[in-house]
Amino acid sequence: MSRNRGTRAGRATKLAVAMGVVALAATGCSGQEVLRFGWPKGVTPQSDSMVTLWTWSVIAALIVGVIVWALMLWPVIAHRRKGDTIPRQFQYNHSLEAFYIIVPLIMVAVLFYFTVDVQNKVEKKVPNPDVKVNVIGFQWNWQFEYPDYKTPDGRTVTTTGTSQEIPLLVLPSNKIVDYELRSNDVIHSFFVPQFHFKRDVFPQPEKNNQDHSFQNSIDRPGSFVGRCAELCGTYHSMMNFEVRALPDNEFKQYMDLRTKTNPATNKPYTAAEALTAMNCGELCVPHAVTTKPFDTDRTARQESG
Repeated sequence: MSRNRGTRAGRATKLAVAMGVVALAATGCSGQEVLRFGWPKGVTPQSDSMVTLWTWSVIAALIVGVIVWALMLWPVIAHRRKGDTIPRQFQYNHSLEAFYIIVPLIMVAVLFYFTVDVQNKVEKKVPNPDVKVNVIGFQWNWQFEYPDYKTPDGRTVTTTGTSQEIPLLVLPSNKIVDYELRSNDVIHSFFVPQFHFKRDVFPQPEKNNQDHSFQNSIDRPGSFVGRCAELCGTYHSMMNFEVRALPDNEFKQYMDLRTKTNPATNKPYTAAEALTAMNCGELCVPHAVTTKPFDTDRTARQESG
């Protein structure tokens, strides 16, 4: 009888393992994709820290879950009623009660420690970042200002989105970027999925006691979609932008053009005109490639340069 039980248990274990392998293979995911547990691939050192925290937190939760399931199923299977005899009782086992209190406290303390450690890394700021950009949200678009760069007429180099054009936030890769966030009307939220980071954009953030800035660096050149992640009105879902990360030499070339006058228009180069003039391949496409504009009547502004 015991041999049959062992055989059935062994078969069940093998079947469960086989089903797990088949389910994993059917997803078509690589090992790294599986361990991200649904998170997109990050492009910043800060995102790497967050993915590591997320991965190990989920693994720990799964281990605890398996243990809890086992503790629940074990008495059901192994201690089924076999007569009128009352099984051994544990309600006054002080050692077991202490275990149930102490172990969860240790787990919470460990998770708290690593969470704070990652949070400090993500929110770390250096006094002299390589690039500063002011991010201004408004219903329903974005404006990006580069306070350290001026157009020939002395105005700040600015890129503003319209209903017909997705704004491009052009940045250098592998450089520290400082983002200063502000809203002109209601609360918005600056969110780039590949950053694994978002932060609310407040009007008058100082009065709201909000940290309205953060810093990061982008590991590689590329184009990454950005969105508003705070319900802000009728066209909230259409409030998109694109982060365009260029190699440092190409970013310098881009900003050099943005601070000059375009001889064809006798006005400062716009973002699209500067990227077109650079002619440096896919990264210099003068329109967004990760998202598309919507046909709306949302507020539009004139780009200053």
